[in-house]
Amino acid sequence: MVSKKYRADIEAVLARRHDNGADFWASADGRLCIGEPFSTLTSLIVLHELKVPRTHEAVRGALQLVRGSQRDDGRYRLAPGGTLYPCSTAAAARLLCRFGHARDRRMQQTLVHLLETQHDDGGWRCNKFSYGRGPETEFSNPGVTLSVLDVFRFTDYANRNPALDRAVESLLDHWVVRRPMGPCHFGIGTLFLQVEFPFLRYNLFYYVYVLSFYDRAKDDKRYLEALRLLESKLDARGRVVVERPNRRLAELSFCAAGRPSDLATTRYREIVKNLER
Repeated sequence: MVSKKYRADIEAVLARRHDNGADFWASADGRLCIGEPFSTLTSLIVLHELKVPRTHEAVRGALQLVRGSQRDDGRYRLAPGGTLYPCSTAAAARLLCRFGHARDRRMQQTLVHLLETQHDDGGWRCNKFSYGRGPETEFSNPGVTLSVLDVFRFTDYANRNPALDRAVESLLDHWVVRRPMGPCHFGIGTLFLQVEFPFLRYNLFYYVYVLSFYDRAKDDKRYLEALRLLESKLDARGRVVVERPNRRLAELSFCAAGRPSDLATTRYREIVKNLER
């Protein structure tokens, strides 16, 4: 059952479902990532955090659009035409896994595809050079790698497949290197270290959360340093205070800037539980 506490937030997201030209936050030509953060994919992420079930009419219709964007090889085409990138596949897959589709037959093809396309350094890399080429662009994209690990945490591959340990290691290494890495220049700086919620992009809170599902990270000093930094930002009652919400989501109560978030705190408690296992 949807909490009455967040009804206004849910209604605010649902009210935007036709803004991009079609229903379910999609554009008239079928783009599922347009109009951020009120795109099909991101709106579903927000509604999932707000505990709206997949049986809800709008969620069900939007999920059908996402599932329908999958190709036979496991990749997802989130817009008509254009290049297919690992970030799009990871974004679609992690969303579907959150709504309970991790064991679907077609999702298994996506998992196989992701494992087959792992970059040499253990992460995943979009072959797109928006910032030009340099030595740093030869490495994987940490943000994409984190999203892929977010997918695999729902599966039996987690903590069993050495390929995922390599991916975890690449992210732990980035905690030390910190400089922008990969063609999309994912770095660890001032903005990364500000707590964001919900988990929409590469950020300290999302980083610590996803890695808490992987044994390879749990006792690593690099991970524990990131965890301590996150914990230093909790309020006196141990609640997560959102420092940097998405600008267009800032008016929603569940992720308001400068205020403790019960739903974000629930995610933090998952971290604690994972580390106790």
